[in-house]
Amino acid sequence: MELEFANLTALHWLWAIAALTVLAVWGISRRRGDMRRFADSILLAKIAPSFSTARPVLRAALLLGALTAIVFGLSDPRWGIEQVETKRRGADVIFVLDVSRSMLAQDATPDRLERAKQFASDAVDRMGGDRVGLLDFAGVPAIRVPLTLNYGAMRSALAELTPKQSLRGGSMLGDAIRVASESFVGEANVGRAIVVLSDGEDMGSFPVEAAQQAFEEHGIRVFTVGIGDTAEGGRIPLESSAGRTYLTHDGQEVWTKMDPDTLRATAEAGGGVFIPAGTAQIDLGEIIELSLAELERQEFEVSSVHRSIPRFQWPVALALLLLLAECAVRDRSTQQMVGGVA
Repeated sequence: MELEFANLTALHWLWAIAALTVLAVWGISRRRGDMRRFADSILLAKIAPSFSTARPVLRAALLLGALTAIVFGLSDPRWGIEQVETKRRGADVIFVLDVSRSMLAQDATPDRLERAKQFASDAVDRMGGDRVGLLDFAGVPAIRVPLTLNYGAMRSALAELTPKQSLRGGSMLGDAIRVASESFVGEANVGRAIVVLSDGEDMGSFPVEAAQQAFEEHGIRVFTVGIGDTAEGGRIPLESSAGRTYLTHDGQEVWTKMDPDTLRATAEAGGGVFIPAGTAQIDLGEIIELSLAELERQEFEVSSVHRSIPRFQWPVALALLLLLAECAVRDRSTQQMVGGVA
């Protein structure tokens, strides 16, 4: 049985109690010294038979003990393990990130891919109880994180995403939506969503039809987030030992633009919303949170969770008993005072 404290910072109050202890010892010692200078012990017993040197010490000890117990109560001590059954209620959301070379364009700083990763991370930060998954695509889509409640693993996978060159010549957005749709498990057709973060470039993979099928047949809503400039666009940088160059085709530098039409049509067919992030710094986490708020949450199976048992009641009860005892102790004996008057 291992003792642990859930609020260790509360233990810093022990330093204050230590200072009070020193002050109490000094005060009692000074009082004793004053009485001894006033009269020796024999004379003091005759003129002040009710005076006690032990009782102030006892009262101070009881009070300091109560304060110490209160501090330990505030530190939330725990020991022992209990099993608690919990039922989770939430949605399933798979983030689909475009990692094609066009996402290296720097019209969105530092580049489109990094902006997409940050947007997805911001959205995950606002989730609680919803399972999240991650899929990336350029040519062939790949599941990087199956649906999970482990948000730390999701953030780590996002940070590790790197651009890929498609062997099929470009982004296959429709294929990514189909693979993401197949990644949901269970029979319930509620509380499911796909969030696509892309510049919208597609090489004939029919993303609108894929989104429509996901929504109508499986109840999966498809949300799209467009990243990149729609007017001038940006060049695609290439890094080599010779330095930075830019992708060319037939001797001309390739400029890539965000395609809002494809992304908007995909979201509309998928029963979702198109979010034109463009090149601006927006709080996408809040926008996605509001968009996903309309999803019907589903009840998941009951799971057992083991947690340490809070025991703060014990030191608090001890503190109460010590305070009651301190109130019952007098500096002078009532019996001695009555006898002295008699």
